[in-house]
Amino acid sequence: MAEQKSQPDEIKVAQKAHVKDTIVDVLASEAGEVAGSTKAEESRLVRKLDRRIMPMLAVMNLFASLDRSNLGNARLQGLPQDILHGDPTGTLFDWANSAFFFSYVSCQVPAVLSSKLYPPHIWIGCAVICWGLSSTLMASAFSFPGLIISRLALGVFEAGFAPCLPLYLSLFYTREEIGFRIAAWTMCTAIAGAFGGLIAFGVQHAHTVLANWRLLFIVEGSPTIFLGMLALVMLPDRPEETGLFTDRERALSVERMNRGGKADVGRTLQKQHILLAFRDWKLYAAGAMFFGANCALSGLQAFLPTIIASFGFSDAVAQILTVPPYAVAVMVLYLIVHTSDRLQRRGVFLIGTGILAGIGYILLVAIPSNVHVRYFATFCTSAGTSANIALVLTWFSHNLGSETKKAAGMPLYMSIGHCGSILGSHLFPITDAPGYVKGFAVTCGLQFLLVLIAGVFTIYFTAENRRRDELYGKPAPGVPVDLSELADEAHDFRYAP
Repeated sequence: MAEQKSQPDEIKVAQKAHVKDTIVDVLASEAGEVAGSTKAEESRLVRKLDRRIMPMLAVMNLFASLDRSNLGNARLQGLPQDILHGDPTGTLFDWANSAFFFSYVSCQVPAVLSSKLYPPHIWIGCAVICWGLSSTLMASAFSFPGLIISRLALGVFEAGFAPCLPLYLSLFYTREEIGFRIAAWTMCTAIAGAFGGLIAFGVQHAHTVLANWRLLFIVEGSPTIFLGMLALVMLPDRPEETGLFTDRERALSVERMNRGGKADVGRTLQKQHILLAFRDWKLYAAGAMFFGANCALSGLQAFLPTIIASFGFSDAVAQILTVPPYAVAVMVLYLIVHTSDRLQRRGVFLIGTGILAGIGYILLVAIPSNVHVRYFATFCTSAGTSANIALVLTWFSHNLGSETKKAAGMPLYMSIGHCGSILGSHLFPITDAPGYVKGFAVTCGLQFLLVLIAGVFTIYFTAENRRRDELYGKPAPGVPVDLSELADEAHDFRYAP
């Protein structure tokens, strides 16, 4: 009887495998047929993707940034006095702020690799719902351990969201398109800084039975739960799987996904490419760049209200004065990444934004008494730091070759980089006020380290492309490159310098 029952099961498995192979063959055939598709067709497809994907990801990242950075606003609304025993040295607040990054860093690589094995809309939607619950429940913390647990949980679930997005976007957008989309998503971090200041200003003037900081966590955390539910319905799966496309659009999307390198088929992992990622020196150097960028970003997110208040402004005015630097950062980010996409060059722009951020920190250290100059310096640091994050993410979204190497490599360098967020959370203790010389000096040094590494990468990628052209000839435009063995080391693969 057991043998008789197992036979139909085996037949079903064989049938499913046959169906899957047939679908793959059909998609490959159709992808070849649309290789000469018109630009109008492709433009319509991109607009359709933009309408469906980008607003959802942008709003979710806005709330992700709010939820991880609102501790800085809550600090000026009585949180230390209520549950941190006043925290006269600021040490407890620093640890509460950095607790998020401990779990966020440690969970990124397993989270992104696991995400390739599940439908993207399910993975992203569930991650968003869970971090929304974690953020909202921070309002219920009544002690330092309770706050730490909430922040750790927030880091675990956000690790399943933000690090996965560059990989997710690379399924739908080409190398020439993805920079602006990553920038649009990253802009929400800067917008969140401005928006968070406005929300905190409004909450600070609310008169409720709840403490202002508790109300802030509820107001900024609860909408995220609804967004996660919406993602379960709205976000498309992989191009070859989603029901969003017509047959023609699906074939065109698969062809686009294979430009520059043959993409994985289905929710699979190429295990040898995981090892390639961990052996690649470029990812550790990228991690060092991302370390400097995130050290600056986390310091601004958590301490910009406090830093501006140290200029002599009241807490309420300091909250509202955080808005203009973030607003300028959004405009600078748009201009830089849009131009970078058009020219298909990343390194030169990253060098420029790193220098801009470094100049801002030099001004903060060198001119301790002029409030106007110091406030101007916050514009430089905000604009440079936001652009640094977007450019590093964009640079390596298509410079790692295969999907699996991206799935392993991107969270690897991002994990290294987010250790800078832990450092940034401890660079501005109250005891260093009002000058904060140590914090500004360390962050400044890291910006110029970023500039140095970006320069090395620019030279290396340019020289390597030239070497491959001389040895193997220039690859034909738009022809898929076999990345199954060597990923970005394949002879016909070319880096974006």
